[in-house]
Amino acid sequence: MEQEDCEYFKKILVDKRNEIRNDLGVLESHSMNNTSADSSGDLIYSDHMSDLGSASMEREKAFLFASRDGAYLEQLEGAIQRIEEGTYGVCRVCQTEISKARLEAVPTTKICVACKEAEAAEKEKRA
Repeated sequence: MEQEDCEYFKKILVDKRNEIRNDLGVLESHSMNNTSADSSGDLIYSDHMSDLGSASMEREKAFLFASRDGAYLEQLEGAIQRIEEGTYGVCRVCQTEISKARLEAVPTTKICVACKEAEAAEKEKRA
């Protein structure tokens, strides 16, 4: 992959990494602003079960979003590291160059379309 392309994809990855870090910071600050009664589900001023359920559901959603974002952050970090090592854009299966269109669609990918389709077909056979 040419240096210009590497810089282009690194910028995309770094921008996405910053966005995810910001999102995680918002989730963290939101959860830290909850009182201990809120976080335990013990809403002192509420007599309604629906209020308790809503608060619990909101905490669960925040946890799921944070988990998903954390996993994506690891993928972004790995892609940035591959750029620095010079292995970004090379399929881990067949060792061929991954198309720019695929990298633009999924910048964290480690596998080309053909190998991904073969992998999916193999999983389907086993199911």
